[in-house]
Amino acid sequence: MQTPAPFGYERATSVDHAIELLTQLGPEARLVAGGHSLLPMMKLRLAQPEHVIDINPLAAELGTISVDGDAVVIGAMARHNDLLDSAVIAEHFPVLVDAEKVIADPIVRNRGTIGGSLCQADPAEDLSAALSALGATCTIRGSGGTRSVAVRELHTGPYETVVGPAEILTEIRVPIRDSAGSAYEKVERRVGDWAIAAAAVCVWMDGDTIADAGVGLAAVGAPHFVSPGAEAALRGNSPTDDVINAAADAARADANPTTDQRGPTEYKRHLAGELTARAIRRAVARAKGEAN
Repeated sequence: MQTPAPFGYERATSVDHAIELLTQLGPEARLVAGGHSLLPMMKLRLAQPEHVIDINPLAAELGTISVDGDAVVIGAMARHNDLLDSAVIAEHFPVLVDAEKVIADPIVRNRGTIGGSLCQADPAEDLSAALSALGATCTIRGSGGTRSVAVRELHTGPYETVVGPAEILTEIRVPIRDSAGSAYEKVERRVGDWAIAAAAVCVWMDGDTIADAGVGLAAVGAPHFVSPGAEAALRGNSPTDDVINAAADAARADANPTTDQRGPTEYKRHLAGELTARAIRRAVARAKGEAN
């Protein structure tokens, strides 16, 4: 039987209380909400926190999805199924719905939180790519105050983020922009598995021209989950086959995959380009009202 190493348990009653506990207990304390990332690692003893701080009582404070001016605010404790069930998310950000449909299974989606997924910083994590493509920002609170960090700058490496040991990610803000279309494409070994490769594309159209674009990549070693080259290839151009192919080539160039049990390097690099091209076509069609 897999069992975690001994640890202390605390239950936070507010964000301020959680920050206070993190400060008191030190850098070996960890927050837990859904637990689908942390607890398996604890059972395998890949993670051995000295203390676990349960933040489930903060769901009312951090679990909402709402519109605030020209942005949608997603509480860090919103569950994956909350995104799937949200009419606001479906209206403005189809890429998030696409991604959520292929994340794990109903049990994980019922309990796993958005903030937990981002802070786990798994290189194959779907929402990091999708939210990076959307240009989302994270709000991080600590005893020293609140700061805002672009999702693209949140991850410093595999399983590492800029969130400090006595800080907590409280919300994600996703800008609402006109004439938008977005899509997510993923290849996995079996339903609910981590991606072999995945691509998130968001486009903002000006007539037949792509005025701006965001391209996120998961599981292929793209720095900060994005492909700047693919974005540059799309921006200011019409989505012709030549432009889409150039963006796909740029995505392959920005990918830096490794060979592992999910496939060899060149296969993953090929997928990065192919999935980017597919997502571009679907995102443009959605922006034009030609696809759901």
